[in-house]
Parts: sequence; structure tokens; C-alpha cells
Amino acid sequence: MKNTIRLLNIEFYKIKHHKLSRILFLTYFILLSAIALIAAVKFKVGRLEINLADQGIFNFPYIWHFNTWVADFLTFFLAIIVVSMVTNEFTYRTVKQNLIDGMTKKEFVLSKFYFLVVLSLLATFFVFVISLILGLIYSDFTSGGIIFKQTYFLGAFFLKLLGIFSFIMFLGFLFRRSAIALGFFFIWMIIEGIFYAVLRWKLLNEEIADKISHFFPYAAIRNLLPQPITRLSAAKNIGKQIGENMGQFEGLPLSRFLIVLAWIGIFVYASYRMLKKRDL
Repeated sequence: MKNTIRLLNIEFYKIKHHKLSRILFLTYFILLSAIALIAAVKFKVGRLEINLADQGIFNFPYIWHFNTWVADFLTFFLAIIVVSMVTNEFTYRTVKQNLIDGMTKKEFVLSKFYFLVVLSLLATFFVFVISLILGLIYSDFTSGGIIFKQTYFLGAFFLKLLGIFSFIMFLGFLFRRSAIALGFFFIWMIIEGIFYAVLRWKLLNEEIADKISHFFPYAAIRNLLPQPITRLSAAKNIGKQIGENMGQFEGLPLSRFLIVLAWIGIFVYASYRMLKKRDL
């Protein structure tokens, strides 16, 4: 535990003195707080004026799904911090200095990973607080059994963040340049899409292609938070929310969590092996 705290202190010291990271942190949490502004959004359909908050998006337990899904769109801000955290070590040669000062290569990679875990926890906790406050204000039902039902979406959100951050950390170790690492990440998303299209339309059928794609790294991470829009019809009916059947939604299979955990382990280990073999 003491060693873990020591490694985390080193990473937070570096982040604290990196101006871009401070700006991105602040921007991320300000934008995350802006989820509350959705409650004020109104639009007209003919003569009918619709308030989004009245449509059930902040009802328990639907809010856990909706808010984590919305918050996921802001992950890019934290991803920039993560890739900069890794690549700056090579740009400014601080990785070599850390090793000279007595840090092992294993500890160096673990210090990055521990920081990713804390970063993911902070973002998840912030979403939890915002969702809880909005739910208590706008939800039609606030009994204990309803409030904390489906909070597993917070776990999915945490694991999705950690999965993306671990992937980007690996790319940072691989390319050692922020722009190239982030660029390759987006290229990889396209590659997976093309591969899936080939499997579905040329080689296999849709069902088998879907099952195979669940093992792709980015697809596996993305699948942790399916879009919640199709559940809005169920969210309007509070009586259905109290029951076990939430429309057509059947929950998140445990296999999705396990696949992402496996990829996180692969990314962290690959980062270590890469650092161990390369000449610094």
C-alpha cells in the first residue's frame, strides 16, 4: 500500500505541474456538471412544448444509464491527459531519470496504471453525485429500492474509462508521440468497423459477426454502455420502472465486463513488456 501511494504521489506531482492537464481536468468536470442543464432544455413539436426532464431521463433507475452514457462523450478530454502523461515521459526524458532514481520499469508502468484507476474512480464518483442530486430533484419515485437499482451502470462506466485509458496508455508507450497515439486510436476504431462489415456482409452472417466483434478491444469497451434512447418509452412509464422488466432492456451480461478486464490486463502487460525491451 505504501508503495502504491508513493507511485501515485509521483504521478499527481507531475500532473499538478502540467498546465494543459490542469486545464483539461477543469474543462472536463465543468462540462460534466453541465448535464444538469439538460433539465432546462425545451423544444416544440407542433403546438406541444416538451421538457426533457419531464420525459423521464432523470427518473430512477434510468438516470444511471442515461447520465453515464452522456458523460462518456466527454472521455476524450481525459484521454488527452492520459496520452500526454505517457508521451511526455519520453519527450522530456523523465522516464530515464525515474529509472536512475531507483524506480523499476514495472513500478513505472504501475504508477501510470494506478493513476488511471484513480482518474476513472474520480470521474465515476462525480457522475454518481450529479446523478443522485438530479434524480432526487426530478425523479417521480425516490424510494431506496429504486434509487440504487441499476447502479451497475456506474461500474460499467468506470470499467469503460479504465479500458479506454489503458488502451491509450499502451499506444502512448508504443508510439511515444501524443498525436500519433491518438490518431492511431481513431484509426483503430475505423479498422474494427471495416473488419466487422467484412465479417457481416462478406464472410459470415450478422449474428456470428456480432458475437466475434464483442472480442474486439474497442468494440468490447464500447459495448459496456449501450445507448439508452430506446429505453425512453419505458422510462416514461414509472410503473414499469418499478418492476423487473425495463422495456426490452435485459441488463449487461457479465461476459462484457470480463472481456474488458482481460483487455485491460493485456494493455498493461504489453506496456510493461514494451518498456522493458526498448532502449531508453
